[in-house]
Amino acid sequence: MSFIKTRKKIVSSAIVSSLSVMASTAALAAQDEQATQLPKIQAEASAEEQQGLKVDRSANTKFVAPLLDTPKSVSVISKQLIEDTNVTTLSDALRTVPGITLGAGEGGNPNGDRPFIRGYSSESSMYVDGVRNSTSQSREMFAVEQVEVIKGSASSLGGGGAAGGSINIITKTPQKEDFVQGSVQGGTDKYARLTLDANKNFGNGIAARVAVLGHTNEKPGQANGAEYNRAGIAPSITFGLDTATRATLSYYYLKSDDTPDSGVPYWNGANNTATGKPLTAKQGIYYGWKDRDFQKQENHIGTIKVEHDINDNLTLSNVATYTRSKNDYVWTQPDDSKLNIANGQVVRRANTRITDTTGYSDQLSLRGKFNTGTIKHSFNAGAEYSYQDSDKGNYLLKDLGQAASSTLPSNISGSKGCAGLTSITSNYWCTDAFNPNSSDPWLGSRTANKKVTTTTAETTSVYLLDNIEINPQWLLDLGVRWDKFDTELKTNATGVKVENNTDFFSYQAGVTFKPVENGSIYASFATSANPVGIDAGDGSETALNANIKDLDPEKARTFEIGTKWDLLNNRLNLTAAIFRTEKQNTRIQIDPNTYTNGGESKVDGFELSANGNITDKWAVSAGYTYLDSELTKNGKSCRGTTCTDNSIYDGNKMQNVPKNSATLWSTYQVMPKLTIGAGAFYSDKVYGDIANTKFVPSYVRYDAMARYDVTKNVNLQLNVNNISDKRYFTKAYASHYATEADGRNAVLALNFKF
Repeated sequence: MSFIKTRKKIVSSAIVSSLSVMASTAALAAQDEQATQLPKIQAEASAEEQQGLKVDRSANTKFVAPLLDTPKSVSVISKQLIEDTNVTTLSDALRTVPGITLGAGEGGNPNGDRPFIRGYSSESSMYVDGVRNSTSQSREMFAVEQVEVIKGSASSLGGGGAAGGSINIITKTPQKEDFVQGSVQGGTDKYARLTLDANKNFGNGIAARVAVLGHTNEKPGQANGAEYNRAGIAPSITFGLDTATRATLSYYYLKSDDTPDSGVPYWNGANNTATGKPLTAKQGIYYGWKDRDFQKQENHIGTIKVEHDINDNLTLSNVATYTRSKNDYVWTQPDDSKLNIANGQVVRRANTRITDTTGYSDQLSLRGKFNTGTIKHSFNAGAEYSYQDSDKGNYLLKDLGQAASSTLPSNISGSKGCAGLTSITSNYWCTDAFNPNSSDPWLGSRTANKKVTTTTAETTSVYLLDNIEINPQWLLDLGVRWDKFDTELKTNATGVKVENNTDFFSYQAGVTFKPVENGSIYASFATSANPVGIDAGDGSETALNANIKDLDPEKARTFEIGTKWDLLNNRLNLTAAIFRTEKQNTRIQIDPNTYTNGGESKVDGFELSANGNITDKWAVSAGYTYLDSELTKNGKSCRGTTCTDNSIYDGNKMQNVPKNSATLWSTYQVMPKLTIGAGAFYSDKVYGDIANTKFVPSYVRYDAMARYDVTKNVNLQLNVNNISDKRYFTKAYASHYATEADGRNAVLALNFKF
């Protein structure tokens, strides 16, 4: 209740502030083209947003050419697609992009966004307006303009990580026009959401914008289970709008207080093993312990961006950010490791974490155009520095008459698990596998064990990106980046420190042939490097420890051939690409105390996409991805002194890689005031483990939308998701469980813009 009160205060105060700032807001005005070069680019981007589902230019200035002329696969979740599908979280938005799957958190892995692009984790390759933002968190969409998914190895664009690609979130910033827009929403499963987005141009080059959020809902289709509560505010102000020198100050704040979902254990009833697909139980089953479980997150991002147009062709830019995040939780992992389901029970193993992370970065760049004779260059060159400090700990849970533990009490942690115990005799740590009671009393206590370790990560980088127009038909795209990465893990109780210091180069090269102005054919090559501790231990990448401290960065490379076409008077964009991504030196274990860069994996695939308008009234966003993955070379898996040879799994499919996946979203304006839409989202079977014995089945999900314009400023929009109420799973973890997706749900929104 205290959080709900706090949320109401945040939202109400933000609304009052917004309305005060917008007191003299005028009617919606069309954006004018701006005089200097960079504002002109911004005006083009705004026009592209108005086109709907088709986006022609990345908002990331490191893409120095239009997407049509960029020899790389880039999927853009546009502002219109976000509004049509009414997605509220980044995870929801990413399901509209084929080839992306979501990973689960378990054990030492934190619970937050964990997307896989073309089979490889991109959790440490998340960016906000081009600045790395890899802390473990669940991201919201209330202050997001669009999301850009860069596919294929891409360390030359953003630094370490990005084996399969990266994700760049573009936030809302001050605009020239005055407006107040927002949405009041209600729906099934106690869904309630309020957003407000207001912009004011004060003249004299000063404009301000603020977005606010209040949100609550229960997980659809799950009785007495997971709950989600969020509140946020994102103010920003720009000085020098429409002038040669511009400065934007922005701040982002999001606070979450959730009761998390625990997932469903794997179980094969035919042979009573924890393998196969998730347990065949009722849809919406919930193993969590509501008296005990929680997840509290808090995220701050402060940004100062300064740009100066030296002349019509050169712009100097500096972006400085400060971030602070918190991710605290105790949540239930439905433990199948002791075969408790054979006895009709599940152990409520506890996953706990206390993480406090701070960081700051500075990016200095020079971008623009110049000619060398008849050859034209569009370039971006820069230097970057970042520092991140992450304190990690956990919660010690003490059961009645038991010693403190972060996972299980001693009477259950032995080999028998729940055997011979009932819910009552186990103090409710054991619950019914088919009819769990989330309201069982929590009889133990919780003690915060903060700052067990401190991990620091420091990066210094320089880069050069250049798109070279040899003539109107032939373009050459080149990029090189050098990173120096230093990380340290300190165990605070003993003062023992472990370090890994490395530096590496990353490259990209591509050639584009344009047979006509609206079409391109390209071939490209790019690399990535993933050093030990790239996410400062705040994600699911390999955290620094004594056994891997001397290992080199993992290296990956992507080969791609593709084509892009703008058709129907540039209203519709079609793309196709064939690619291979190879990870050449994955970190693997060879004995209980020794790791080496000896593993290999690869993904071969192709993808197709269509985005834009077929007619003035008919819009479509569609994609298909085929991924043929292979764990080429595996090492061993050791627990204590006992090791299992994983080379027997050489040739198996990689985890979190669907062989086929497809998305389709389409809208049609059936009457001047009525637009309807529908979508289908398909994913093939996904394996959770390298043995390919645990998996989540394939599925198709269907959604629909209808929007009616009450006036030119107000509309009503109804979204119905998972129309068939399909039971399916979105995440497959290696060891114990998979995450069940939302059941059927509906949301009615009153949207306005003045």
